[in-house]
Amino acid sequence: MATQTLAERTETLRPTGLTPLLTTAQLMARYGVSNWTVNEWVKRGCPVEPTSFRGRRFDLDRVRDWMAADQTAPPAPELVPAQRSA
Repeated sequence: MATQTLAERTETLRPTGLTPLLTTAQLMARYGVSNWTVNEWVKRGCPVEPTSFRGRRFDLDRVRDWMAADQTAPPAPELVPAQRSA
């Protein structure tokens, strides 16, 4: 089975009304932050989705909304213009 990107999984799940949930490691990679930073976000109120197993899962849309409302959170990488070196 081929690995799907987040965008592909989102499109696959869209008809069901579900969204893919990210692990802590995936959230860290998405925003380029450390595990400590994600733990601090959770302490400050970053939404965590309930699961029936150990580990945290994050809904990317809810995390983005939380970051937009939280003035102390760093800006989302997709909102920061990419800088190219010449």
